Amino acid sequence: MPIEEKNILNRLYFVAGGMLIFAILIAIKLINIQFVEGDKYRELAKKETVKNWLIQSSRGNIYADDGSLLATSVPKYEIRFDAVTVKDAAFKEHLPSLAKEMSKMFGKSTSYYQTKFKKARTNKNRYMLVAKNLGYTEYIKVKNFPLLKLGPYKGGLIVEQRTVREHPIGKIAERLVGSEVSGKPGFYEVGFEGAYNEYLKGKSGHRLKQKIAKGQWKPIYDENEVEPLDGYDIITTINVNIQDIAHHALLKQLEIYSAEHGSVIVMEVATGEIKAVANLGRTSSGTYYEKLNYAIGESHEPGSTFKVAAFMAALEDKIIDTSTVIDTKNGVKVFYKKRISDSHHGGYGKISAAKALEVSSNIGLATIIDEGYRDNPEKFIQRIKGFNLKGTIGIAIKGEGKPMIPEPGDDNWSKNALPSLAYGYGLKLTPLQVLNFYNAIANDGVMVKPRFIKEVRAWNEPIVIFNKEVTDPSIASEETISQIQDILKNIVIRGTGKKLYSPYFSMAGKTGTAQTEYWMPDWKENKRYISSFAGYFPAENPKYSCIVVIHKPDLKVGYYGADVSGPVFKRIAQKIFTDSPLIAEVDDVNEIEKNIQTDYETYYDKSQKTFSLIPNVLGMAGMDAVSLLENLGLVVKIIGNGTVSKQSLNSDQKLEKGKQITLNLS
Repeated sequence: MPIEEKNILNRLYFVAGGMLIFAILIAIKLINIQFVEGDKYRELAKKETVKNWLIQSSRGNIYADDGSLLATSVPKYEIRFDAVTVKDAAFKEHLPSLAKEMSKMFGKSTSYYQTKFKKARTNKNRYMLVAKNLGYTEYIKVKNFPLLKLGPYKGGLIVEQRTVREHPIGKIAERLVGSEVSGKPGFYEVGFEGAYNEYLKGKSGHRLKQKIAKGQWKPIYDENEVEPLDGYDIITTINVNIQDIAHHALLKQLEIYSAEHGSVIVMEVATGEIKAVANLGRTSSGTYYEKLNYAIGESHEPGSTFKVAAFMAALEDKIIDTSTVIDTKNGVKVFYKKRISDSHHGGYGKISAAKALEVSSNIGLATIIDEGYRDNPEKFIQRIKGFNLKGTIGIAIKGEGKPMIPEPGDDNWSKNALPSLAYGYGLKLTPLQVLNFYNAIANDGVMVKPRFIKEVRAWNEPIVIFNKEVTDPSIASEETISQIQDILKNIVIRGTGKKLYSPYFSMAGKTGTAQTEYWMPDWKENKRYISSFAGYFPAENPKYSCIVVIHKPDLKVGYYGADVSGPVFKRIAQKIFTDSPLIAEVDDVNEIEKNIQTDYETYYDKSQKTFSLIPNVLGMAGMDAVSLLENLGLVVKIIGNGTVSKQSLNSDQKLEKGKQITLNLS
């Protein structure tokens, strides 16, 4: 054999041998994959094409005290179509009737839907959107349309379910109830939703899905691998009727005074149950909505509502009694080179300590506290903190503001700290913390912890019950509490709150007007105030306590607590009183409703009889006159604050809706 041919043959043998070895290696690898590592690779392939998807559980419901829904989870469905799995015969047979049903339900033409499904078929679209955000009834209807009712494989049906949170009472108490954090599905942080999330959230389930295209997954079975477990329900202390009253009373006053924001809390005296929390802030367009939970989270200087705590401290420490004479001078007095003045021009002169609180004399309270505690200011601070004002209340709702009461030795302490504290400056409290103190006074000195939840329920059976919690059985002596109760009653009868007085139902409380942002360089040119009123009703055997705080009302309309916040308190008390005849302890409900009418209501009834003429509103409270006239269709402009002293349209003129009337208040 020639050498050249032999070399060629050797090369062929070498190549063939190499190919044989390569084939043997492939065979060995295949056998290894199939029998040795088969489970591993099958599992890997499964992971790439099949995935166990998390299914969020349905959150528990949140109920008001009467069983009304405050928040509930509602299922929403999305229907999609897998155009690949459906056989040609079934597609051609059922498409016309499917398009017809789609047209009936969703309004577009049958040709539109035929074209849409055919296009999906041509493009081999395995995830075409059919309908979204369907309720359960709509979902069942679509699911049973021709073709789709054949199921996921024969009919190409893909169903996606999610739950959304809905609030049956709308935007009212939205901040208190809470909502899903924007951009974080299933995450709740504020309000009841955040505070009681562990009860509400339930346990998630699982569902197998198969990858059908890039970013698209199709459920393998109609059933879930693991069914989600619904969350528990919670029964709150909120009363829907009182919440509605508080919301609209606050909203109306914010609009009248063009205020920046405000809050209201209504609390049941004996139990500490919170019956309503309203928080409204102004938008750039001038409308109001539940912006932040000011009632719980906003610490600020309380102003004159704090005078009650200072006065009570002086009574407890025997610094004064109610008849002690206090010289308030001519309305101006200097304390440690700082000038303090009273709002009453010319001052009150020498008056009793009780009178000083009734008329809310800054000088009177500053004098009492400075003279009584200047040698031992720590005693005053500890007495105040002994009223349970030293720390947060400790409610479950997140975001409670921290109180700030300075002590000797602190950086912000000075000689002026003591007289300033006496009339509510130099410290910070939230509306809820102030109300908690007033509620204890109404409750004969017994302080109960504010309570938002009654119980947690599973399948309508209580599993956790939240009982009344007494945090202090007596914040002060019976004598002191009784004296404070009398003064708070007299404040409404003859003191700074006398505009709120009604002979038909009793109230007790304290007005508050505090400067705010007074450290800003523009304050003198652009003064800003916080108006408040804290108290309870009825004055005898109190049922509810309430606080109203309104920030930065328009000074052209008014800013004193008695004018701005007091009427909100009165309106809430009055409405609750009429809706709760047992409070009055009389039998004739009709007689109660007749007797407790305000000037507004009495005149409104009267005006109905002379609907064709402009009503006479002279002497009426400004806010009541505005309500009356606007209800009659007039456009009302007001100048000043207080009661109506002049009206631009005479009472004998014909009433024309849309006509403007100007009211001068004084």
